Amino acid sequence: MNLTQGDQVPVLTGAWELPFNSFVRKKRMAISKDKKREIVAKLDSAFKEASSITFVGFTKFTVADASKMRRELSAAGVRYFVAKKTLILRALKERGYTGEVPELPGEVAVAWTAADVTAPARVVHAYGKKLKGVLSLLGGVLEGAFLDAEKMTAVATIPPMIVLRGMFVNVINSPIQGLVIALDKIREKKSA
Repeated sequence: MNLTQGDQVPVLTGAWELPFNSFVRKKRMAISKDKKREIVAKLDSAFKEASSITFVGFTKFTVADASKMRRELSAAGVRYFVAKKTLILRALKERGYTGEVPELPGEVAVAWTAADVTAPARVVHAYGKKLKGVLSLLGGVLEGAFLDAEKMTAVATIPPMIVLRGMFVNVINSPIQGLVIALDKIREKKSA
């Protein structure tokens, strides 16, 4: 009798009959070397254009949440890619960043941008607060050097450039505003 994976041949185990295919494990095909080279090339070109890179750890991340986060990242000008750690590390090695690569436990993705250096860390950190235990910052690369999770969290709390410029203008404007108020009070006293 010839059996294939889809055949429904009963196997008697006590009072239960189980189909033959319940015992056959489905093998997952490994990524081919060509596909690996393609992924490393994609990561290498991404890292070449990036002003900052954030390593994102995730567990139990639903497709709906991932899609929503990808839209938020895209709106902030950030790109996001999930790859095997070994391929990410190989692409990082080719770029020659300084320092030590942070530990990357579990499933890992990379987020990068060429514009606002704090955007990848900031968006992922904000989204990670919404989904506690699902997303975490594992580290990153900033100005050609590796940073650990703690330093990337500090980078994530830096406001966007537009907000920083507004704060700077406020600091400059504050003494001028105080001078104008003082001059106005003097004018009121003289006219009274």
